[in-house]
Amino acid sequence: MANSTHNAILLISCPDQAGLVSLVAEFIRRHNGNIIYLDQHVDTEHGAFFMRIEWELADFRLSDEKLSKLFQEDIASPMQMNWQLHYSDQRPRVAIFATRESHCLYDLLSRHQAGELDVDIPLIISNREDLRSAADRFEVPFAHFPITPENKAAQESAELELLDSHTVDTLVLARYMQILSDSFVNNYPQKIINIHHSFLPAFAGARPYHQAYERGVKLVGATSHYVTAQLDEGPIIAQDVIRVSHRESVSDFVRRGRDLEKVVLARAVWAHAQRKVLVFKNKTVVFS
Repeated sequence: MANSTHNAILLISCPDQAGLVSLVAEFIRRHNGNIIYLDQHVDTEHGAFFMRIEWELADFRLSDEKLSKLFQEDIASPMQMNWQLHYSDQRPRVAIFATRESHCLYDLLSRHQAGELDVDIPLIISNREDLRSAADRFEVPFAHFPITPENKAAQESAELELLDSHTVDTLVLARYMQILSDSFVNNYPQKIINIHHSFLPAFAGARPYHQAYERGVKLVGATSHYVTAQLDEGPIIAQDVIRVSHRESVSDFVRRGRDLEKVVLARAVWAHAQRKVLVFKNKTVVFS
């Protein structure tokens, strides 16, 4: 269900300095905005300030265009701010990439159908045909792009054209078993969300749960992060772990690990869709 409210959401990062919260809040009050959310964080090590603030626009006196112009002139420029302005009724348009494993794909589609994820999903892309039936079940268009070393560049170019035609702004890799090229990733900076099958960094490579089982680990984890050119080293959005023991088999590890992957990926997509994530020096500030 689409968000029917029309609120403004401002994400800010800048050098820390006195009076930033009151300065932004007073700007909103001065133009008759009613603040309904405010969260801020200071990174004392780097002297950096971060804030997310949301306010109602029903009685706000500035148009969208004038708001951006005045905020830049009056606040952002003098305070050296990097800032993003979003609106609560502008839902991210998300394309889901998947291959053969269906658990994350089904979970996202089910949550979306239930109204838990405030996004639009106009497209599913896969390098295999295995999950077409899942797309059909949820009535989402499915595009098949088989990838080989010889055709990878051409196929990625075709995928980018398709994504652009659907005005997609966010990609979610729901256990997509292909490495995206640097040139592809650069088209969606901080807009590609991946789920990794461990509490990073650990047990890289194939058969991670088997490696964990052989090591006798007592925790199994999952990590969701933004994709960068450095494989599995992008800014982390969400992580979690579950306890396991010697009594559990490797199939138990796989089953429980997949359950965790679904939850962690959904948390990351939700936070991104709610405009609650700011990236700073390959780390994230995730507001409550």
